[in-house]
Amino acid sequence: MEPQTPQAEPAHPPLEALAVQPLLNHGYETRPAVFYERLREEYGPVAPVDVLGVPAWLVVGYTQTLDILRDARGNWSRRVGTWRAYRDGAVPADWPMLPVVESDNCGFRDGADSTRLRGAWSEGLRPFQDRSRPEAKALEQAVRRYADELLTVIAESGGPAGEADLSAQYARPLPLMVIGRLLGTGAGDGDELITDLWRVMDAGPDAQEASVRLIERVTDLCAARARTPGEDLPSYMLAAVPDLTTEELAAEMAMLTGLVGDVTATLIGNTIAEVLIGETGARESLSSGMLQEAINRAAAANPPMANLAFRWAKADVRLGRFQIAAGDPVMVSPAAAHRDPAFAGGGGPDSIYSSRAHLAWSAGPHACLGRDLATTITTIAVERLFDRFSGLRLAVPADLLPWRSSPLIRGLRSLPVTYDPVGDPPAPQPSPAAEEAAAEQEDPGEGGQNSLVRRVLRMMRLSQS
Repeated sequence: MEPQTPQAEPAHPPLEALAVQPLLNHGYETRPAVFYERLREEYGPVAPVDVLGVPAWLVVGYTQTLDILRDARGNWSRRVGTWRAYRDGAVPADWPMLPVVESDNCGFRDGADSTRLRGAWSEGLRPFQDRSRPEAKALEQAVRRYADELLTVIAESGGPAGEADLSAQYARPLPLMVIGRLLGTGAGDGDELITDLWRVMDAGPDAQEASVRLIERVTDLCAARARTPGEDLPSYMLAAVPDLTTEELAAEMAMLTGLVGDVTATLIGNTIAEVLIGETGARESLSSGMLQEAINRAAAANPPMANLAFRWAKADVRLGRFQIAAGDPVMVSPAAAHRDPAFAGGGGPDSIYSSRAHLAWSAGPHACLGRDLATTITTIAVERLFDRFSGLRLAVPADLLPWRSSPLIRGLRSLPVTYDPVGDPPAPQPSPAAEEAAAEQEDPGEGGQNSLVRRVLRMMRLSQS
């Protein structure tokens, strides 16, 4: 039977009248696999849930999730105006996820609008993702240097026992510095930007105010790039699609800060955790020298975006035993889909090769265009960590690791580890000319190139206090 088939009359009340399961709950926070399985047993491949006070459908079946992402029949829209409750004014003005669905970036556009913006992304990212290009080579060199500097600071502060929080001290600050490089600005200029980004992605009570500040900062930067192009992502996107407005470019760059600053940081932390826990084959892949396979296994076991942002039915669609009414909001869950026997039954964690069919990067017309960039950053981060630190192990039992769950992201609040004492740090790699010029402007009291690392780490500590 087709995963989606039309049905004239629903056999159940409308979504708004159904009893819904809270998406954010203790089970989702601590044992998501059990929570998803309970939903699947009770409802089938799609379940009615409450997302911070708004009812929605959560798709937990792998086949149905892939079918929706590919959208071969054109049943689904990413435009918020398709949402019936939104058009009717029934969505609370203070709903924490409203800034996400109203962001108007390419992720929330359809058709030609989406194609035009994704074309700008594809061309803008090409210099940084094509490893034969000098920009990509320089970026990889910079990521290695940032990683080594962070690890040196960790080693200096880890004490004789070798203790660290690899989330706050490594996985999160590293992508922040990459954002600064992609945008053509120093990490210091991005401190407040990334802090506001986390507030938006966590869908907390101050998400809307943070979203306003985030857009203002990014808009100023994009206007500056339009006046004076440089060798950075927004400038390359403008060169590819010259009629991009400042507002359009700002919306895309705000999305970039989320994809690199939060999603990639989460992927780094989750990959390290999966290697150390050793239950999904990530450790064996790393030990065999298959680093990208380790990342792939970690992404399948614990995708950084547990659920993907809303889309809305254009017309009534049958999904499992439910009829999704036109204008109903739907979230697809890669994390749940990966637990579906239709996917998970394809091979055990001890197999040599895992399935490449995981949905951590989405699929179809809205598949992530920055997948190679995120994978490169994660690969370097994991490689440098395990090269520098020996005897790396969790400092707490795996079931006591503190998770930072939101409707979209699932990552670690902290990743406490211990490690064996390390030797001398590697000799620093030469900086590209542009970074050498930036280093000359840094506060000499901060310690040369390490000033970038120490400033970012200080910002991280303040944002968590």
